Amino acid sequence: MNLNETLGAFEGTQVVRFERLLPGPIERVWAYLTEADKRSQWLASGAMAPQPGGDFIMHFDHSLLSATPEVPPEPYRQYAGGHESLHRLLRVEPPHALAFTWGSIQDNLSEVTFELSEAGDQVKLVLTHCNLSGRAEQLDVGPGWHSHLDVLRERLNGRAPASFWKLFEQVKARYDAL
Repeated sequence: MNLNETLGAFEGTQVVRFERLLPGPIERVWAYLTEADKRSQWLASGAMAPQPGGDFIMHFDHSLLSATPEVPPEPYRQYAGGHESLHRLLRVEPPHALAFTWGSIQDNLSEVTFELSEAGDQVKLVLTHCNLSGRAEQLDVGPGWHSHLDVLRERLNGRAPASFWKLFEQVKARYDAL
């Protein structure tokens, strides 16, 4: 994992944006975004809705993202054993664009958009998380996405990340310093 990876860019107080180059081909990266079994290796499991407007549940269990299961640190201990959240698919344009709501449907929803483009033998991934409630939420989701994208890169390179939570804590310290 690359702790020197560029931090997410904060735009105003409601947007965090990431750009990453990942090993291709683009269809493979797309599969890791949309197929439940592959997405479960870096983010969350759960079948995605078949078309925009459909709701779907993602099951998050961060302890399973590492080479060996681990207990979450405080204040994330409440998520030991995982948790679920309801999302709505907003946009799907294989293999280039995917967008869905973030948070529980009953809450003020933010939105996550993944955009993929070919960059030689690599894939440029742009992740934009918008409609955040402010700086505090930016500083929460920023290190989360940063860590998950590092895990995605490890998986695409055929490696299991050593420790999701250790990575997250190191990355969170960098964001907190902002």
